[in-house]
Amino acid sequence: MRNSPIFAPAVILATCALLCCPLPANAVPQGGSALPNPSSVVKPRAVASLDPVPRAREFEIAVVADIARGFHMNSHKPSDEYLIPTTLTPQLPAGFQLKDTIYPQGRLEKFSFSPNKPLDVYTGSVTLRLRLEAGANAPLGSLTIPITLRYQACNDAACLPPVKIPANVEIRVAAAGAKAQPMHPELFSGAVPGRLLH
Repeated sequence: MRNSPIFAPAVILATCALLCCPLPANAVPQGGSALPNPSSVVKPRAVASLDPVPRAREFEIAVVADIARGFHMNSHKPSDEYLIPTTLTPQLPAGFQLKDTIYPQGRLEKFSFSPNKPLDVYTGSVTLRLRLEAGANAPLGSLTIPITLRYQACNDAACLPPVKIPANVEIRVAAAGAKAQPMHPELFSGAVPGRLLH
């Protein structure tokens, strides 16, 4: 059996199954510790770059994702096609337009399930940004912008199922020309300042 020509393909298929197919959330990896609920591994918080946001202005939203110790999530551009990228998807109210989604570069790290090929991942805390336009017809007053963070979290031994969690943000929309206070400079210092639309 050891010299059978189907032995090598079988090993390859088994290895792929371990890497490509995540373990269920209640699976117990080799260390004997139960894996957490995938939705609890990453804690997002979202903030806007301006308060209020005047009509006819660009602004940004930052989603800071804190990843549990011992876990990582794939970057937006993972190393292999079978890995699920991290994505940020807003559901914009009428009067808003998405200009760009800004994902930071990941970091190459090796894990026990991929000892020979480093994977492009996010660990610790990572900030994702949305660049938006508030149009001339954006609704005035307070509103919520729903945002969905999709990720797949893994530790050194197993990957959890991919999940989508909310990262909603509250903003206040003001009339065009209203004075706007820059917020959270520690997150937006490298961003292009809000500007009037033409």
